[in-house]
Amino acid sequence: MRRRRRPVAHASHERWLVSYADFITLLFAFFVVLYSAAVIDKKKVGQVAASIQVAFQNMGAFPAAAAQPAIPSPARAAAPTVITTSTTEGSPDLSALWQELEQALAQEISRGEVVVRAGPEGLVVSLREIGFFDSGSAGVADHSKPAFSRMAELLAKRDYQLRIEGHTDNVPIHNSQYTSNWELSTARATEMVRLLITKYQLPPQRLAAAGYAEYHPVASNENESGRAQNRRVDVVIIGKVPAPSFIPGGASSH
Repeated sequence: MRRRRRPVAHASHERWLVSYADFITLLFAFFVVLYSAAVIDKKKVGQVAASIQVAFQNMGAFPAAAAQPAIPSPARAAAPTVITTSTTEGSPDLSALWQELEQALAQEISRGEVVVRAGPEGLVVSLREIGFFDSGSAGVADHSKPAFSRMAELLAKRDYQLRIEGHTDNVPIHNSQYTSNWELSTARATEMVRLLITKYQLPPQRLAAAGYAEYHPVASNENESGRAQNRRVDVVIIGKVPAPSFIPGGASSH
């Protein structure tokens, strides 16, 4: 009896379609996830981020100030910044103080010994050397202490941040106490800070001192009139100055 031949199995050349179909399915799922992540509610993401930060804070990993939403909600991000004229800790309104300083130092302003002006960071009271310091000395002159006291008492009544800046002209200094204008300008600033703390009880954390020598002039150093204006100590009161139309009379012209 003759045996039947088994049919010869032919190799399939279409198995790649299975792998290709799996690849296309995974690729589709991948882009669906990306799309979902792109359109997710930002507010919910911020809430989740805040919850994670609070959890880490409770574990001691982050300080308390760090527990804030990492992504703001769209409504909060679109809200405009509102600047008020009321006194706040971050940006106090210096309009009233400007007027009081103008009145308290009226005589010194009329003599050109004091200038009250607006600066990029707030209100600047420039105490010129001619009215407040002896040449080459850091101490406040005795004859100027009444005017200095009037200014200091006004500053002590308010919780403003102050930076005392010493400035000189470009003429080199030669005396036994100071070897450069850097030293003189810094010494005048720190001496005034010491006086404000010890005599007028201003909190030290409100004060800072800086010396700029001749490198921040307000006038030309080519003549004596300009050099006299540059020899000064600026009391910078950090805050918000009024608009030009509300500047006290004569303040901007000195």
